[in-house]
Amino acid sequence: MSTPSPWSRRARSIACAAFAAAASLPAFGHHGWAWAEDANSEIAGTIVSTKLGNPHGEVTVDVGGVPWIVEVGQPWRNQRAGLGDGLLGKGVKLKAVGHRHADPGQHVFKAERIVIDGKTYDLYPDRD
Repeated sequence: MSTPSPWSRRARSIACAAFAAAASLPAFGHHGWAWAEDANSEIAGTIVSTKLGNPHGEVTVDVGGVPWIVEVGQPWRNQRAGLGDGLLGKGVKLKAVGHRHADPGQHVFKAERIVIDGKTYDLYPDRD
């Protein structure tokens, strides 16, 4: 029985590492701000569902009959802004100020601020 050469083990290791890196790209690319437009925008609608937690919360909002996913902050960021989980319930009307997805076909919005009943919750006070 022959022993595998170090080169074939190395090639397998490199291939596995490359596959793992490539598989993580979609998730990595979504987080942060790189996927969003540079220009500030606003959308307003009614919450139809909420999924809060890490790495960030997502609120599905009906905007003129179109469901939009509005990304809110991580739990600590929402808490710091005063945006408690109870404020993001089904049926709540809100305005989100932030950035639309750069692909117009994606109805995803990264919120910098959320406005509910005239009160502003500033998730990213250091951003315009």
